[in-house]
Amino acid sequence: MGYLPDVYQHFNRDHPELARLYGELADKCHEAGPLDDRTRRLVKLGIAVGLNSEGAVRSHTRRALEAGIPAAEVEHVIVLALTTAGFPTMIAAYKWAHEVIEAAQRQEPI
Repeated sequence: MGYLPDVYQHFNRDHPELARLYGELADKCHEAGPLDDRTRRLVKLGIAVGLNSEGAVRSHTRRALEAGIPAAEVEHVIVLALTTAGFPTMIAAYKWAHEVIEAAQRQEPI
């Protein structure tokens, strides 16, 4: 895994067993159905947008790019939230994702 926010690194250090179990649960959730990895990544991004979670939008944008999903597809997922989650939620996610996309293009962690 690439970049991890400081707070996540601190949590892993302070609570290694919980972090390990959380990781195992995430893996099991990903394996629990027929969706391929690419689709799962885009769905997780969509959920993050709907929750208006800056950290999750940034994380799932980063993971999507690392998985080879083009920035245009990441942006499309976010734009789809406009009529479901509303303009303020969509535009905030659009900003967060573009900051991650631009940092990735410069090869900088964010």
